[in-house]
Amino acid sequence: MVSPWTIGIIGGSGLYAIEGLEDAQWIPIESPWGKPSDEVLCGSIGDVRVRFLPRHGRGHPISPGQINARANIDVLKRAGCTDILAVSAVGSLREEMEPGCFSIVEQFIDRTRDRENSYFGSGFVAHVSMADPVCPRLSQMAAAAIKSAKGKPAKGATYLAMEGPQFSTRAESRMYREWGADVIGMTAMPEAKLAREAELPYALVGMVTDYDCWREDGEVVDVGQVVAQMQANSELARDMVANLIAKLPAKRAASPIDSALEDAVITAPDQHDPVLLAKLDAVAGRLLNPN
Repeated sequence: MVSPWTIGIIGGSGLYAIEGLEDAQWIPIESPWGKPSDEVLCGSIGDVRVRFLPRHGRGHPISPGQINARANIDVLKRAGCTDILAVSAVGSLREEMEPGCFSIVEQFIDRTRDRENSYFGSGFVAHVSMADPVCPRLSQMAAAAIKSAKGKPAKGATYLAMEGPQFSTRAESRMYREWGADVIGMTAMPEAKLAREAELPYALVGMVTDYDCWREDGEVVDVGQVVAQMQANSELARDMVANLIAKLPAKRAASPIDSALEDAVITAPDQHDPVLLAKLDAVAGRLLNPN
């Protein structure tokens, strides 16, 4: 089965707009999961529909721990997205991933806490697989788009999601390296988990802004350093997004992630909670309204 593309772009620190968007307009979309980070910028580039959501809101007023990721993914689903490309600033835990390079995230270690990390619960329990948490097709396209923009993609990165908003201690940073993490950030979880629950193929590009504080003779990470590198990364990030959209196939072939909920729901039908089902009208609409 093939269909048109509707690409959702979640912009993190350093990517606050999409250039070349035709018929662009900011549209408020309500969610039963609360208030999203911002309105959704809707438009198109050629034949591809684009939906852009700034993760921290325009002007960056929202701290990582206060981002309503459930509402953000829900409104992108309501906006018709078929796939999500997320872009996020990250710190490097590997010498070879120097500031300025772009990491293609493949795996996650979730160290966040106190964040709402699922759409499902009592009355409609579901367990989606997160063994392979990103979409390989979209990740490969992102890597190719970075190369076309004259950037340096680092494939196969493991992302350590920390709570923040403080940066790591040296002991934490060194421990994360021992765990096998390659980059560190504060926003990709539970975002990636929620995208999978919403049956949206998800890829994450981490824009490396700094070396985390694991290096013996390295500088301590500070906001000034991060912001300066973000500004240097932003043009490449915009070019990467434009290249990816320009090189999408004319039609979108189905992805296995499109049916991630197929065997995930475990609650018996006679135990379903109608209040929760009503909130799931977009996220799980394919299951709840099969016709």
